[in-house]
Amino acid sequence: MADPGTTARRVDFRGGGFAPQSRRWVGLVVFVLLIAFAEWGTRTGFISALTLPKPSDVLETFRQLYETGLLWKHLIPSLSRLAVGAALGASVGIGVGVLIGLFSYIRAGLVPLIAAIFPIPKIALLPLFVIWFGIDEGSKYALIAFGTFTPTVVATYGAVDNVDRSLIRMGQSFGLSWRSIVLKIVLPGAMPGILSGLRISLAIAIILLVAAEMLGAEYGIGAYILEAGALYDLERLFAGVVILSLLGVLVSAAISMIERQLLGWRT
Repeated sequence: MADPGTTARRVDFRGGGFAPQSRRWVGLVVFVLLIAFAEWGTRTGFISALTLPKPSDVLETFRQLYETGLLWKHLIPSLSRLAVGAALGASVGIGVGVLIGLFSYIRAGLVPLIAAIFPIPKIALLPLFVIWFGIDEGSKYALIAFGTFTPTVVATYGAVDNVDRSLIRMGQSFGLSWRSIVLKIVLPGAMPGILSGLRISLAIAIILLVAAEMLGAEYGIGAYILEAGALYDLERLFAGVVILSLLGVLVSAAISMIERQLLGWRT
């Protein structure tokens, strides 16, 4: 029994573990400082104009792209190629990865094959895809899909393997069916690893998008960067790079939103 003379003291909740705290303003401050430093350096001559353009000039290039309509002429084809190729590669990769994680015969048959093709630089296969699918959209879709497929498979079956086996045994002891265990234990437990793998896979997809558009594409961010680089037009070149960076940020934000929706049970 507590001493009547003592006062109750509030104890803070300590069950949050290592849950990350939202500090979005920090990233914005770092970004603004870097841009300000680059603007100062290029204006004062501390940074050579031959190595880095003024951020204000790059912004002016963006304005011209928008006003002339070239921004959408390059951006829309790139987004469609990325969406189709990445959706095909990621969906098939997740499906194959789950099958590898659940079935021993499929694991025995496919893991050596995945291990053999995973280290191959996908950009080196672009000429082969052009021969198979033509120089038009088919080869671009195939390259992005194949480049997204292999890392997604590896991340998915690794995530399935890392699901806590005690949870599976608990489900079996309660008489859950195989289907219920997969849907209610295995897939939710593997989802963090699958989404982490998707972050990497989609970043690879953006890289392959640029490579594919540099070969036989009239419009697209990759074609725009290739043309700007050939003319050594740094403002246009950096404008294309910034577009790719923003595209990566948007993809990462989309994955984060999906994580908040599907992984709220972790908090």
